[in-house]
Amino acid sequence: MKKYDLMIIGSGPGGLTSAIYAARYNLNFLVIGELEGGAISEAHKICNFPTQNNITGFELTQQMSKHVKELGGEIKSQKVIEIKKINNNFTIKTNKEEYKSKKIILATGRKKQKLNIQGENKFLGKGVSYCATCDAYFFKDKKVAVIGGGNSAITTALLLAEHAKKVYIIYRKDSFSKSDPAWISQLKKEKKIESIFNSEVSEIYGENSVKGIKLKNNKSLELEGIFVEIGYVPDETFSKQLGLKTEKGYIVTDKKQKTSIEGVFAVGDITNNSLKQVITACGEGATAASSTYEKLKLEN
Repeated sequence: MKKYDLMIIGSGPGGLTSAIYAARYNLNFLVIGELEGGAISEAHKICNFPTQNNITGFELTQQMSKHVKELGGEIKSQKVIEIKKINNNFTIKTNKEEYKSKKIILATGRKKQKLNIQGENKFLGKGVSYCATCDAYFFKDKKVAVIGGGNSAITTALLLAEHAKKVYIIYRKDSFSKSDPAWISQLKKEKKIESIFNSEVSEIYGENSVKGIKLKNNKSLELEGIFVEIGYVPDETFSKQLGLKTEKGYIVTDKKQKTSIEGVFAVGDITNNSLKQVITACGEGATAASSTYEKLKLEN
C-alpha cells in the first residue's frame, strides 16, 4: 500500500491549487480524480478569472494540471470508492488501488441535478444532455431547449446559439434574477434565443430520439435536444462515510478549511461557502494545503 503525507480527492480547480501549494511545501502527495479538471472543464466560457478574459474551462484546468505536473505532482484518473479513518491515518480505496495518507483534502465538488421527469433517462444521449460543451455540435441547425435560469443555463444557451437553428431557455421563475447581468445582456442580444418564463417541463417525449417536450401548462414544444441546467447537488459520498458535519449536504469548514474530523480538509463547491466560483475554490485550495503543511510540521 502506497503511503502519502496528503491525498487530494478531486482534480478540479480547488484540488489542483491544493496540489500546487503542496508541491511547493515539498509534501509527499497524490491527486486522484475521475475527470481531470473536474466539472469546470466542461464550461464553455470563463470570463472572470484573473488574467483570463475569455477562456474555456477545459483550457484553464489543463493549464492548472500542467502546473501541478511541472512541479513534480502526480495526478491519477481513478474513482475513489471508500475512505476510512483508522487511528490517525486514512485508507483510500479506489477502483484500481489502495492508499494510506496522513491527511486528506476533499475537493469532490457537486453533481448536476436532474429533472426527474418522464423521458429524461430514456432519451439520455438521444437528445437529452447535461453538457453543451460536449454535445452542442451535434445539434447544428436544430431546435433545442435549455432548462434552467442560472449562469450555467444562460452560457449553455449562448453556446447552443452558435450551432442550433433555435434555442428556447425555459425557466420556472419570472426573470433571471440570480444570473450575472453581463450574461443576461448577452442573452438578450442573441436573436436565436427565446426565453420562456414561469414554465416547467413535465415530460420529454419521442420515439428513438427526442421529438419534443410537454410543459405543465399543457403546451408542447417540438424540438430535438434538451440541455438540463437546473443547478447542482453536493456529492455527499465521503462526508457520509467519514461522518463530517454538513449543512444541506455541504461540508462545514472553518477559515483554515478544516472539517469536523481531524486530518480532513475540504475545498471548493463541496464546502458550505457562499460563492461557488473557480477563484474561491482556488483560494480555499491554497489555504487547505497551507493548513495541512502547518499541521504536519507540528506532528513531526
